[in-house]
Amino acid sequence: MYLEYGPIKIWLEADEIGITNITFVKEKPKNIPLTPLMEQHLNLAKKELMAYFSGNLISFNVPLHFTCGTDFQQNVWQELQKIPYGQFRNYQDVAIAVNSPKAQRAVGQANRRNPIPIIVPCHRVIGKNGALTGYSGSGEEGLVIKKFLLNLEQLKKIGD
Repeated sequence: MYLEYGPIKIWLEADEIGITNITFVKEKPKNIPLTPLMEQHLNLAKKELMAYFSGNLISFNVPLHFTCGTDFQQNVWQELQKIPYGQFRNYQDVAIAVNSPKAQRAVGQANRRNPIPIIVPCHRVIGKNGALTGYSGSGEEGLVIKKFLLNLEQLKKIGD
């Protein structure tokens, strides 16, 4: 399912269990056949993402299904979901939280390979010096999206 909001163009995928992938795209891919349950997950994700982008949702409830990643990466992705809306962590904070205090680079790689960005908020992880580092493995385009998401959350937080 395709979704576009501001600079963000994403393709959502699901299986019978939940959302499996969110991919940043340049154009709308061709639709693929869906089961009713897949369509239900995708419609809920689209509804929640649109509410998030509009500043009306701070926590996602759509079911997720991680179909890839090492145990470490999946632990990182679970930890990322604990970072509150509008807040940040650095890579070392996340490494410590997953009981691997020296694994900051591995946390960065887990973020880069996050199959469900935005819902699994890897954009909330920044450099220890406060610098914005890459996002979703894509250079400058990724940083534009990361800044957009962080600004969105900060504006909503300030506006409350």
